[in-house]
Amino acid sequence: MAPASLRSSPGGFVRRCNSCTGGGSAALAAVLIWGLANSCKGCVMRVAIVGGTGFIGGYLIDELLRVGHQPIVLLRPGNQRGVRQQDRCTIVEGDIATPEVLAALLQGCDAVIYNVGILRESKRKGVTFENTQYEGVAATVDAARKLGVPRFLLMSANGVKQPGTPYQETKKRAEDCAFASGLDTTVFRPSLVFGNPRGLNEIASQLHNDMIVPPLPAIAFHTGLFPGRGQVRMSPVHVEDVASAFVAALSDDSTIGQIYELGGPETLTWRDMLERVAAATAKNKWIVPMPIGLMWCAALLFDRLSFFPVTRDQLGMLAEGNIASDVDLRKLIGREPRSMAVAELSYLQS
Repeated sequence: MAPASLRSSPGGFVRRCNSCTGGGSAALAAVLIWGLANSCKGCVMRVAIVGGTGFIGGYLIDELLRVGHQPIVLLRPGNQRGVRQQDRCTIVEGDIATPEVLAALLQGCDAVIYNVGILRESKRKGVTFENTQYEGVAATVDAARKLGVPRFLLMSANGVKQPGTPYQETKKRAEDCAFASGLDTTVFRPSLVFGNPRGLNEIASQLHNDMIVPPLPAIAFHTGLFPGRGQVRMSPVHVEDVASAFVAALSDDSTIGQIYELGGPETLTWRDMLERVAAATAKNKWIVPMPIGLMWCAALLFDRLSFFPVTRDQLGMLAEGNIASDVDLRKLIGREPRSMAVAELSYLQS
């Protein structure tokens, strides 16, 4: 499949989908003339999504459909959640580890979004950081290259690095793999993503269910030995803003080869987030400080057991904080990002 064509735009270049040009020079000339007065945003792009059934994936589908693109969504065998707006999507069932499934997913597409990540491994189920966050990316970019899919968007994470935790290292290696593939790659590194989970899970819902609802004090983590020292800080970003950033990048070739931090407009401490979640649900919650080091000692004994809520690696990443600028996000979406204000957390009341 020939790469999608380009035309000049105030922001650099705007990608035109193959369905507009039909691969022919006469059609391309007509499109370029038409494009002097119109935007490519009206063109339909076939966009494959790996990781379209989870919290963020559902919003990616919504945004793709809103602007008129056609989502092609991979659905794993046994997935009970299904796909949002399934009747408006093309569904490909199968496992990403199967080359024939990847080929069916990517055939005839203009772009692919890889939006897979886990916070905890389940080795008994064969779910590891290595196979979900690196090997899946490597297989997808290889298939995209062979099938002529030109555009690749990767969901990474803020703070990825080598050396780091297995989570951070596999995300970083995936970025390197994507950029080395020769595809037109854009990488996104969001901070904590919040928003209505629509029956799934996200950070505010987790804080509500794990710390605000139980009849015990909520825990405000800090890295120092004493309260007030070493506050854990985050830049929560709204899921709809994240989805808008991805879809905006599809039609803007100035984003190719770039890594974008996606942070919200505020930097909050762990205590700030707990207080806002409590306020959103009209709870008067006692919040007590706890050194992360103390929790790490408990994780040393119990994090191999599934009932324990966090792992040592997760606590180590929490101690590093998760602050990201909102400058890139503002440029991509062209509007004021939504903060983790109490009014934005009204979904917690349902």
